[in-house]
Amino acid sequence: MTTTSKQDQIAELIRQATVIPVLTIERLEDAVPLAKALVAGGVRTLEVTLRTAVAVDAAKAIIAGVPEAIVGIGTILNGDDLARAEALGAKFGISPGATPELLTAAAASRLPFAPGIATASELMQALAHGFDVVKFFPAEQAGGIKALRALAGPFPQVRVCPTGGVSEANAATWLAEPNVLAVGGSWLCPAADIRAGNWAGITAMCATAMKTLKAG
Repeated sequence: MTTTSKQDQIAELIRQATVIPVLTIERLEDAVPLAKALVAGGVRTLEVTLRTAVAVDAAKAIIAGVPEAIVGIGTILNGDDLARAEALGAKFGISPGATPELLTAAAASRLPFAPGIATASELMQALAHGFDVVKFFPAEQAGGIKALRALAGPFPQVRVCPTGGVSEANAATWLAEPNVLAVGGSWLCPAADIRAGNWAGITAMCATAMKTLKAG
């Protein structure tokens, strides 16, 4: 698969998602119920981050047990992480940043991939490796919408998924930007609700958010 077709593929995945929940799963037994709760609320595209010891097993469990979910792997930091994501059957990969080594590995991989960028120089590196769909991270802390608009000037072709500081309060504002495909965030799956097993609450929150944001 060429880098161009992989970029089109991940662009479409992200665009259809509207919101991609960033999942940090601490307990393996939470993985499937959480994914089912998100899907029931209309949120199908999920980013399982490699931030915990159970992350890979959690992603495997969701892929096997919740076929309606479109599972991607986040917090990909190197080529080994990328290979693990591809091997377990993830549909896409996302990184918080990108080294030249990771960009080279991602360009050679079959996995649709969005590297993380926060500056013009990082974006130029991503583009040099064939990536014009990127994660803008940490979005609010890196300058917010003003920074995104500034980057859109010299890089009008770039398509973005802002993550970091995106919340229920500002998601619609981010989504209104012409170069934003979707937003990422963890507000749809609060850690307290996951710990409490409040799956119905997560479903209700997702349903409300998707109705509001898609209407916008």
